[in-house]
Amino acid sequence: MIKRTFVVVMVGVLAIAMAAVAQAQLRGHGGPVRALAISPDGKLAISGSFDTSVIRWSLERNAAVEVLRFHEGAVNAVAYLLDGRVATAGEDGRIALWRPGEPQPVTVLTGHTAPVVALAVSPDGQTLASASWDHSARLWPLAGGAPRVLDGHAQNVNGVAFARDGGTVVTVGYDATLRIWPRQVLSRDGGAPAVITLPAPLNAVAVAPDGEIVTAGADGKVYALSTAGDVRGEIEAAQAPVIALALSADGKRVAAAGIRGSVAIIDRATRHIERMLIGPGLPVWSVAFLPDSRTLITGGADRVIRRWDALTGEPIGAAVVGAPADPLAAYAGDPGAEVFRACVACHTLSPDEGNRAGPTLAGIFGRRIASLPGYNFSAALKKLDIVWTPETVAKLFEIGPSTYTPGTKMPEQTIGSADERAALVRFLEKTTKK
Repeated sequence: MIKRTFVVVMVGVLAIAMAAVAQAQLRGHGGPVRALAISPDGKLAISGSFDTSVIRWSLERNAAVEVLRFHEGAVNAVAYLLDGRVATAGEDGRIALWRPGEPQPVTVLTGHTAPVVALAVSPDGQTLASASWDHSARLWPLAGGAPRVLDGHAQNVNGVAFARDGGTVVTVGYDATLRIWPRQVLSRDGGAPAVITLPAPLNAVAVAPDGEIVTAGADGKVYALSTAGDVRGEIEAAQAPVIALALSADGKRVAAAGIRGSVAIIDRATRHIERMLIGPGLPVWSVAFLPDSRTLITGGADRVIRRWDALTGEPIGAAVVGAPADPLAAYAGDPGAEVFRACVACHTLSPDEGNRAGPTLAGIFGRRIASLPGYNFSAALKKLDIVWTPETVAKLFEIGPSTYTPGTKMPEQTIGSADERAALVRFLEKTTKK
């Protein structure tokens, strides 16, 4: 464990501004909202962002309480612990534990060697699970001690969840496998996890109160599996990758968020989509149900946290469509622009807009990888011998960033359709010329 310098900004002025905003929307982040969690009583929320900050929110007052800055990179995962503390994890591979109202993490957990992208808390509150792009998951005893490392995934581990009995852990990864780690394996008594291979890379996982496992990924489908790993059903939730999942507290509904901006509300018993939530059309990176099993909050590329009535499909408060302005409105009807919509959260097209979480794409063709001045590229990318051309950009999305550009911090995604890859390349050739 290590201590690091940090800044905590109390946001009295921000809170006053927030009070004037319609209840459907909470604004405060300077980048896409990557992670959300709700307190057990439903009165508080915490969010993590590509802007490296964490915000504590009062859902009763519709206001930000404080902004926490500690992580060196995007905050990818947040969780409430049963004792009132919160856990945050980020691109820097560190996990920070915070007490309410205190201006610094009380504990920093280190060991992962790549971004941490998911967190889960055991039902008894004694263990924190983390999933990382270092191909491992870890189980951290919150009372102290060394973590249990769960190895075996061949690629990034994107999701982790506890079964309600607390004795089983489920992990999913970009290698398209779901792994069920039973109590005897976790207790080091021997054996191996059950390994289930699904048709596409997996991005998220959750476990229902009755033990059913729900997962989703790059093919836009949500899969339901038994406690033993048998596939019970599949639901086509989106025409693009599903990047976030949430289960209602009563286990009746699944919210599946897509990279193209829609959220499918699925009746878990019937395997049918009850309704689609449609916002401004930008990627929805995070979803969470309140304890009432009806209210859903979402966070996405437009930096706004929204509330929805999952039973009616209606936003709670002000209308959401069209705010803020669609950055791709000028390219309506261009198929390449629709593919690029999944990238707009992290990349700009013109030099005037500058860098975001990722470098600007202005002038990308003919440029050597990791050579753009003013952006902090990873050391691994600087060693690669790649020049961006229509062919290399297409290859990046054919086989995926982690395979084509090892060491990248870019979110993992592929474009399976050759026609869509070609459309994206044509769009970039047209829009990134300096």
